[in-house]
Amino acid sequence: MLTTGPEHDYKQKLAQGQFEIQKCAACARHVFYPRVICPHCGADKLGWTAANGAGTVYSTTVVRRKPEAGGDYNVALIDLAEGPRMMSRVVGVEPAAVRIGMKVLARIASEGEARIVEFTPA
Repeated sequence: MLTTGPEHDYKQKLAQGQFEIQKCAACARHVFYPRVICPHCGADKLGWTAANGAGTVYSTTVVRRKPEAGGDYNVALIDLAEGPRMMSRVVGVEPAAVRIGMKVLARIASEGEARIVEFTPA
């Protein structure tokens, strides 16, 4: 289990009910997944900012499972309003109903003891 670093900070924020992503003070671009160095400009000046929560489905697939194993679920790449792309899932609709270009909104959900970001149709 991580006890320091950007990934730990991200998970701590989720545990507190806050969906935040990093923003580079040098180039002003947003970053996701949490890291130490900006992948855009190489600066080490990444701070945290609240994510808008809005996004658009960039890509989607359905993972098929037997009903006794929990049933089918969706895996999607979501373009966040701030620019970064993240992998998540869209809930609240049938997995096969998720479409590329669909507008979605982030929410923090519990998965076991962990907190995760998932999306619902906007």
